[in-house]
Amino acid sequence: MTDMPNKPEASCGCGHDHDHDHDHDHAHHHDRALHACHHGSLAEHRDKTDALCIDHVSFRYGNLQVLDNVTLHVESGCNLGIIGPNGGGKTTLLKLVLGLIDGYEGSIMVEGLSPKQVCRRGDVVGYVPQHHHYERRFPVTARQVARMGLIGKTGLFRSHSHDDLDHVEQLLDRVGVREFADRPIGTLSGGQQQRVFIARALAAGPRILMMDEPTVGVDLSGQKKFADLIYRLRSELDLTVVIVSHDLRSIAATCARVACLARTVHYHDAPEGLTTELLHEVFDHDIAPILESTS
Repeated sequence: MTDMPNKPEASCGCGHDHDHDHDHDHAHHHDRALHACHHGSLAEHRDKTDALCIDHVSFRYGNLQVLDNVTLHVESGCNLGIIGPNGGGKTTLLKLVLGLIDGYEGSIMVEGLSPKQVCRRGDVVGYVPQHHHYERRFPVTARQVARMGLIGKTGLFRSHSHDDLDHVEQLLDRVGVREFADRPIGTLSGGQQQRVFIARALAAGPRILMMDEPTVGVDLSGQKKFADLIYRLRSELDLTVVIVSHDLRSIAATCARVACLARTVHYHDAPEGLTTELLHEVFDHDIAPILESTS
């Protein structure tokens, strides 16, 4: 890949005024998404307001350089979209933050903890991975799947308290699947299953929600519903949300801040700040229709 021009170090300081003439729904969504965030320099974000601090992180799979000097800070309460091509390192970065893989250079701190501590705790980050598949006859209900998320809080062999179980019921209600809670998970639609998995990710009460390619195969109407759900959960549960995707349109609809990752990170204040030249170089295809959809 051609070397990109130097960019300032990445910092998710969320607070950008929209000067573009959006349609009513699009403008209303972004105004809400920006409400709780504040913009500032990287130095200003190296404090207790940071939910996620990634500093000069590099990682290799054998001889393959997957991440190179990645620096990214995410302020508590913000919603950040990480975009980039397939193979650009997005999922690898998530796995490093979650403590699922090790051997990186640099520093990663999540709510003041190392990734290994995050992995042991189980209640710091809620994670919704990219691929889920349940057979229709798999003998587990949507409620049971959501309750599996409590293991991160109580452990595998301890019983759950009434408060914990009530919390799961509230989550099922918040994500809109409580009426399907007693149905086998495999009989639910893809969108309904995804909402159950979000409830599972939030069951242990994490402060951060991370999602990997959550809108793959979802149409525009479904993407809008997903964006509204994420906004509502972030607001009601005081969450920091990080979503990785190669889908520019989905990120533009859902996230107030964007970081572009293709082995290295290039941060832009908002989806509107992404230039045709940069994204064409990173994605190697015409992204003009995506930019038009966010202006």
